Amino acid sequence: MLRGLYTAWSGLVNEQNRMDIMTNNLANASTVGYKKEGSTSQSFDDVLTVKIKDASVGLANVQRTGVRNPGVKIGENYTDFAQGSFRETGNTYDMALEGEGFFAIEFTNKAGETSTMYTRAGQFTLNKDGYLVTQEGDYVLDANNKRIKLNTLKDADITVDGRISQDGKVIAQIQVADFKDYDYLEKYGETYYRPIEGAELTEGTASVRAGYLEMANVQVVSEMVNLISITRAYESNQKIIQTYDGSLDIAVNQLGRLQ
Repeated sequence: MLRGLYTAWSGLVNEQNRMDIMTNNLANASTVGYKKEGSTSQSFDDVLTVKIKDASVGLANVQRTGVRNPGVKIGENYTDFAQGSFRETGNTYDMALEGEGFFAIEFTNKAGETSTMYTRAGQFTLNKDGYLVTQEGDYVLDANNKRIKLNTLKDADITVDGRISQDGKVIAQIQVADFKDYDYLEKYGETYYRPIEGAELTEGTASVRAGYLEMANVQVVSEMVNLISITRAYESNQKIIQTYDGSLDIAVNQLGRLQ
């Protein structure tokens, strides 16, 4: 009987994890460059459900308690890197990537440590010194991993290959980087990604679209449908626990009572 309690409890934990991910997706539905996340789950390995130190089978023996599956275990979370929709802004320094690739960003953390991050969020601007930066003030890098500095008093033209020109002269080329396997990218914050050990950097094939922003690839209606499904599954597991709790209460407090 207690196995059913564990099965229902593991279901509650799994649905709670799914709920956390879905609500985060909905919260970032309007975040530029955000990529929605999902979760995986699998049946808990029934081979792990065994009797240990059970006198009925011998204290030195290990015996499986049955062939029924005792619940679900949370798998890995994943990121869906599918292309988001474009929104036209008319701002020259707003950029979107059409295709596979990332903008390279020189990121500085609170401890003053600098590293290279990658993002699809191209909501850029010029700071007072003329450097192309993100909304957070991090520097956008060119094809040579250098900061991009422009003349704030002159207009700029940006081509689909990322070349930035002022007065007909090419000033810099925006770096568009990519990776052979996105499994080696670790999410940092909502829109940044950093490579981990094993990541292989390649040249991105995406085109740069100036005057546009790539919006989040979150489909609000789909996420709401998933939330309803999660809520119902959570409630079902709750009812199972309540049923077992009532049965145990009867077994403990009523069946053994002397009249």
